[in-house]
Parts: sequence; C-alpha cells; structure tokens
Amino acid sequence: MIAQQENTDNNRTVIVAGAHGVAGRAALEHYATLPGTVVYGLSRRSAPRSGKIHHISVDLLNPDDIRAKLGHLSAATHLVFGAYIEKPTAAEKTAVNVEILRNLLDVLEKTAPALKHITLYQGGKAYGADLGPFKTPAREDDPRLMPPNFYYDQEDLLRARQRGKNWYFTVLRPEAISGFALGNPMNLTMVIAVYASISKELGLPLRFPGTIKAYQALYQITSAEILARATAWTGVSQAAQNEIFNITNGDYFRWQYMWPRIAKMFEMAVADPIPISLTEYMADKGQVWDAIVKKHDLQPIPYEQIVAWPFGDFIFHTEFDNITSTIKARRAGFHDSIDTEDMFSEFFQKLRAMNVLPQLHVEGSEATHKE
Repeated sequence: MIAQQENTDNNRTVIVAGAHGVAGRAALEHYATLPGTVVYGLSRRSAPRSGKIHHISVDLLNPDDIRAKLGHLSAATHLVFGAYIEKPTAAEKTAVNVEILRNLLDVLEKTAPALKHITLYQGGKAYGADLGPFKTPAREDDPRLMPPNFYYDQEDLLRARQRGKNWYFTVLRPEAISGFALGNPMNLTMVIAVYASISKELGLPLRFPGTIKAYQALYQITSAEILARATAWTGVSQAAQNEIFNITNGDYFRWQYMWPRIAKMFEMAVADPIPISLTEYMADKGQVWDAIVKKHDLQPIPYEQIVAWPFGDFIFHTEFDNITSTIKARRAGFHDSIDTEDMFSEFFQKLRAMNVLPQLHVEGSEATHKE
C-alpha cells in the first residue's frame, strides 16, 4: 500500500552515483517521474540516455575524470550515493569506498553551490548482519561495531564535511534490496527468479537451497521502489536532516512460509530444503539458461550478468533473525510499505513483462500448484 506523497521541488537536479545498481537504478527511475527534476546517473559502465535520465560514465577513483565529467553540473541540488567497490578485506573496503565519496564531494562542493541534500545508502552490515547473530530489532541508535566498517567512515566523512554547510545528509539502511539490475551482486530477487526458472526447465521442484535454520528464521526485505521513495522523501524532509533511518518493506517473514508461495508464482511444486552452494551447483547452468532464453525468446542477457549466486548463498545460509525497527522513519513522516509476498509477485510479473523471465501458462495454471 502506498500512502506517502513527496513534497514537490520544481528546481531539482539529482545525481545518482552507482546508477547500475539495484538501489541506484530504482532511484533514477523514481526521480525521473517527478516534475521539475533533471536526473544524472553515474557509473563506470556507459549507458544511453533514457527519457529524462542522463548517464555519465565516470571513474570515481580519478579526481581529474570527475572534474572533467561533472564540472558542468553547477545546478546539482541532490546527490544519491550508492556507488560501491568490492575489496577482499574490511580495511581495503573502507579505504576505497571512503575515497570515492570524498572525491565526488570535493568536486560537487566546488562546482554545485546549490547542493541541498545527500542520501547515503548503508545496510545490515552497520549492525553486523554479515558477521553473525545481532541484537534484534536493530535500531539506528545501537552502538557501533569494531572498525573498520566503511559505512561508519563514510558517515563520519559526511558529518565532518556538513558542518557549516548549506546542505544536509540522510543515511538510509535497507536490507536485501530487491529490484532489477544487471551485474549487481546483491540482488536476491534475481537469484530466486533465475534459480526457479532453471529448476523448472530441469523438471525439478522449487527446493529452498539453504539450511533448515535459515528456512525458519525471521527475515526482512526492502523493495527498491520503497527505498527510492524514501530517498526522495529525505531530500525534502526537515525531519530527515542529518539522520539515519532503517527502511524495509515494513513486514517480516519466514522462508518456510514464503517459499511455497513463491513456488506458486512460478507454477511449480515445492520440496523440502536441501542446503547446497548455489555458487558451485549453478556454475555449469549457463547453457540451461541460454536454452531458456532461446526457447522463450527472452532478452539475450548473458548468464554471468543476470545473477550472482554468492549473495544467494549468504542469505539462504543466514541462520538467525534479521529484523530492524522502522519506527524512527514512521515517526519522522515516511510511511510507505508493501507486503513482501506482493512485492515478489509484482516483481516476477514485471520481469515477465520485460521479457526477462518466461511467461506462465494462462489456462489451468492454478491446478498445477502444489504446496
């Protein structure tokens, strides 16, 4: 259910760093629907202009390239920072991801005097969701963990740079952002969609590929569209100035109850969980996916670009509750929510409409469903 309406800002120029990611793509598309808004998407990969969205290929590790590519954006009013560079250690992640944020700020603060707001995306790693069981429900005022943690360092950089400035910032903490993007490693819904499609093609039931404990634990998800609307809200809300907010769909679920419903969305039978490594067992399924694409005349998206299995392995083997409180955001004025089952259903339908997934049978499909 959508209850939130953003205030309008008829002189808004938005820059989204990390435009090819799940969160960045959704933010771009949402801002492009708002009146009086010009949108620029930044990424290392190039992309053609799409409607109101201008794409700029830029290397955020190269200050000279940033100045050359963004120096003309003097009218920029909002920055959405979702760029990320993967590194093997926590210290390396911190160094490089703080560097790209600092490099971008160094340019924008000089060339964009109208800058009003910066949104920074974080996530469950702020609470140690990647390390093991953590206090639930997690709250924005929970104490920090042992550094290094690039989320903390990026936030500290913004707080230090914001003092005495005319712009403010907001930190948003989603969990398992679900939407459409290619080549993004943290996209759970694409993992499920491709895994289900390949299982169906092989004549298999939809079997949860994780542990029994993970199957039974409480979990939560953030729709990329909910996150995008929260992003636009932070850019106009006084209550969001220099604050941190958890943003999720607003509900919680257990895979043991959600998984059979997802199976119905693919007209598949469901079977008992068996923990496997998707990274290992799906590595040789590229030819199966290619056959699905040819059989159903789908978009010719390369197998290695449409899904990243390690992220699915991480989620489906998380054996503890993952719950954050969204009370702070609600009290501040952001109330958008969506039932997660509806989110999955709508997303899979959208992928079929985009010709990314095979169509379902129209007649008699309900008769094939099995719990």
